Amino acid sequence: MTSHHLLTNNIRLHYLEFEGEQPTIIFMHGLTANAHAFDGLVAAGLSPAFHVVSVDLRGRGESSQPEAGYTMADHAKDILGLLDYLQLEKAILAGHSFGGFLALYLARFFPQRVDRLILMDAAANMHPKTKEMLGPALGRLGMRFPSFEAYLEKVKAAPYLSAWDDQMESYYRADVKNNPDGTVSCIPEPAHMMEAVMKGSLGEPWLDYLQSVEHKAILVNAPGVYTMNAALLPEENAMQTVELMKNCIYAKVPGNHQTMLYGEGAREIVSVIKHFLNK
Repeated sequence: MTSHHLLTNNIRLHYLEFEGEQPTIIFMHGLTANAHAFDGLVAAGLSPAFHVVSVDLRGRGESSQPEAGYTMADHAKDILGLLDYLQLEKAILAGHSFGGFLALYLARFFPQRVDRLILMDAAANMHPKTKEMLGPALGRLGMRFPSFEAYLEKVKAAPYLSAWDDQMESYYRADVKNNPDGTVSCIPEPAHMMEAVMKGSLGEPWLDYLQSVEHKAILVNAPGVYTMNAALLPEENAMQTVELMKNCIYAKVPGNHQTMLYGEGAREIVSVIKHFLNK
């Protein structure tokens, strides 16, 4: 794994690169996540089966944190800059949750830059109580913790983490910054993430977009219980998106919206991706 930075769209964008065979897949993480969100997939064999590029979206990880500019259009310009930097005329885009919506947005407005789509738990209609269900995950933002160990204890107690996987630690380490007083706090700012939700994931007519996307796509769904005794993306909602798209197939994997990226879920996702890309 190597770490890189580039200047694009007036920000510094950070990404991780995992060497492997072609094709290149660009991975985009969820709302408050970071580039290490896919470490579980890499450990499950994603690399070296593929050349993997995993990006820190603006405001997350090691990428810049502009005071404003968290719409889908802003994020899309960043990714286009990344494709230009990597000299990729078009790319396979893989996105989890918010990153999946970003992949769809790019396919809708910049179809010539997109080869195929791998959508992980991202659909036009998520669970109707999605905002409430994300409460435990969003609640960590803006908080200070006495140490990384204390932060990790809180994370491990989250209702959606039914089991801990060692591959999760790198993701949570990349989620926090060290403060001068020895405490740690989460990198994503609440106001920035709220803008990303209101002007990004909730601010676009996804049902209209779906019907105009013609790329080959797969929607990978983990309908296990997340919070509130329900899946963040129920299977029937996922199937609605699959049926509205012109060239999309469905795959179900173990776990929930978070744990799907680790352990058995990760192994299944890697297998699904290999089959989808005919490897």
